[in-house]
Amino acid sequence: MKVLWLLLLLAGCGGAQQQPISDWERQNQERLGLTVPDERPGIPPYPKKENLVEISVSATTDFKYFVDASTLSVAPKERTVRYVLVARSPNGVDNVTFEAIRCPDQYRVLAVGQGDGKWGGRQSDWREIQRGSGLSWQYALARYYFCPHRDPIRSKDEGVYALERGSHPDVEVQRSMGGGK
Repeated sequence: MKVLWLLLLLAGCGGAQQQPISDWERQNQERLGLTVPDERPGIPPYPKKENLVEISVSATTDFKYFVDASTLSVAPKERTVRYVLVARSPNGVDNVTFEAIRCPDQYRVLAVGQGDGKWGGRQSDWREIQRGSGLSWQYALARYYFCPHRDPIRSKDEGVYALERGSHPDVEVQRSMGGGK
């Protein structure tokens, strides 16, 4: 009988998933007594020009997009790739964000560059990557660089290699076999 009670007790304790919290709850965590750990990883250094690798996003945009290769990191268990992106407008204004892609089809902004070399903002919730937009750098990064075969790259070096050559080698193999669009 004691064994049965112990098994029931253990079954009741396992497997509970933490529910996502709303923006209001996040802003009022202390008042509500919520203790939610900050999921934001350490903020990387602000991007330097010598570390930027240009990526191709779309022929229909006038923006230029760069990834700071020195900030690339991979969390394989979470299926996540983190990076700093610089989106340069046709007027030469840089929009800087620290982002994460959860392979194959979600992204979140972890911090926003403030222009003075500092980071600000708060992280967004996970969002679906939109396909077909001229400004969908997350789609381009997931599809052609960081999530070949819908799986995350295995290392920072693999990601830097894909960025420097213009796409992941596995994506080119898929294209030549007629598997990708």
